[in-house]
Amino acid sequence: MSTPQLITLAVLVLLILGLFREWTKPAILFGIAGAALLLTEVIDAKDLLSGFANEQIAVIILLLIVSAVIEKARLMEHWLNQLFSKANTQSKFIRRLVPFAAFISGFLNNTPIVAAFIPYVFSWGKKNGVPPSKVLIPLSYAAIIGGTLTLIGTSTNLIVNGLAQEYGYEGFNIFEFTWVGLPIVLLGTLYMVVFSNKLLPAYGDAIDSVNRNTKEYLVETQVKPNSVLIDKTVADADLRSLKGLFLVEIIRGNRKIGPVKPTQNIREGDHLIFAGDTQSLPELLNTNLGLELPKLRDIPKQELIELVEAVVSYNSQLAGRKVRDTDFRGRYDAAIVGIHRNGEHLTGKIGDMVLENGDLLVLMAGKDFRKRLNDKAFYLISRVKEIPNIDRKKGWLITISALLVILLSAFKVLSLFKLLLLYIAISVVLKWIKPNELQRSLDLNLAFIAALSLAIGLAMEKSGTAQLIANSLNSVLGGFGAVGILVGIYLLTNVLTEFVTNVAAATLALPIAISLATTAGLPVQPYILCVAYAASFSFLSPIGYQTNLMVYGPGSYKFGDYFKFGLPLTLICFVVTIAGLSLRFNLF
Repeated sequence: MSTPQLITLAVLVLLILGLFREWTKPAILFGIAGAALLLTEVIDAKDLLSGFANEQIAVIILLLIVSAVIEKARLMEHWLNQLFSKANTQSKFIRRLVPFAAFISGFLNNTPIVAAFIPYVFSWGKKNGVPPSKVLIPLSYAAIIGGTLTLIGTSTNLIVNGLAQEYGYEGFNIFEFTWVGLPIVLLGTLYMVVFSNKLLPAYGDAIDSVNRNTKEYLVETQVKPNSVLIDKTVADADLRSLKGLFLVEIIRGNRKIGPVKPTQNIREGDHLIFAGDTQSLPELLNTNLGLELPKLRDIPKQELIELVEAVVSYNSQLAGRKVRDTDFRGRYDAAIVGIHRNGEHLTGKIGDMVLENGDLLVLMAGKDFRKRLNDKAFYLISRVKEIPNIDRKKGWLITISALLVILLSAFKVLSLFKLLLLYIAISVVLKWIKPNELQRSLDLNLAFIAALSLAIGLAMEKSGTAQLIANSLNSVLGGFGAVGILVGIYLLTNVLTEFVTNVAAATLALPIAISLATTAGLPVQPYILCVAYAASFSFLSPIGYQTNLMVYGPGSYKFGDYFKFGLPLTLICFVVTIAGLSLRFNLF
């Protein structure tokens, strides 16, 4: 084994371990890996920077902007109202939700699709008495399988396509993925319609789960200098008989007092930690008890519009930071007044809590809150009630124009890159989107990871590491023929995607797949497609795919819920992918 191969293998192992153990953000880990390969001269500066000039990476960035333009048109809300107007049961709702979400995700980035659906799913569930846990995982899974319908359905497909082109292979047309993606969407939809009600838990929403276990959802208040509670005992202050709230802890300076006894005295400046129904908060603060929310001292009461529920997004800059270090009030005109984290007993001040991806937050929002929602650090799941002003003619024009871009690309009138640039230019000229909104729609972390993933793939190829691994796997899989190698590649990629990100899994598996195919004298195309499919199909945990994490907190799910419902879907996707590719490319 050569020195470059040893270095590349070491970098790959540390990258996978770092992603799995979440040592730091994925973008930073990819940056460190790329720098290590450059400094050890496994790759040169041109290789490292090649991803940033790759057309497929640019297409990912442009598609994010196009998704933002379409989302801003708010036509989705009109479609949802029309689609679900007669869906009054969980079964009817799933029959409409899954195919529609899958179809839309075939042409738009699935992350904003899921973000747009979550508030509607919540309001529909409350109206029809259906727990969100019965429909949110199907929403995420529908978006995932829908992404495999086309080349542009998911960033994974585009990255795999771009990496394959870097290796000198011809790129795929926009509907090449449909041959296998469509049967998976049809069978996946059938599975979710039939089994979602049987296999998914009937958890209530966040507020309902608080009512069942009041120690999971914490809210912090502070005793004002003029409070009538000062020097009274908890019993005398009637703090143990509050409707929907329970006093679980008192923090006095650096001292924690809990469990709180009825005879415990209350002093000025004490932080009272309550657990329970956050809907009781406005009533608690409007009484004459003299309590306040520490983070909201400078917000006039008339601006406290409503309690809003939100979930910390995947790859959010809020994750890993203490609440008091986020400048949440200054950035969003809102304050975090409650936190819910599945399966954990939280204690202490809200300000001292370290946020995690998937945390469910209760926010007290000021009047400028909605104007400042521009960085996707979190997604709303219970929005301020207001009727959006939808210009349907404009919305249809925006949407039809986007579909025309896809069709012209499919018929190779112009490249997708040029058509997307033209669409965005027209959007700016016609004021469908403002220039300052373009930057807000970008996921720079994704673009950075995607670009560096190509460099890491090139390192595997140039150093011979991919061929080394392929030779080892070929000694095991070679005897099973073309289909056996296809199965091995699928399993390798799919296992990786459950433990690291889907982009990382595709990056690591693709060079190995290409080397395996060429060593065995097989056509490369089915093995490239196999990596793309297997990297996307993450159904066994909330961490493998970002849409899974987005619904984790809102649905009050446990890890095991994903495995229980996702395992049969994983098997369906596995069988259909292997059979479909084998038939399509005559591998039998």
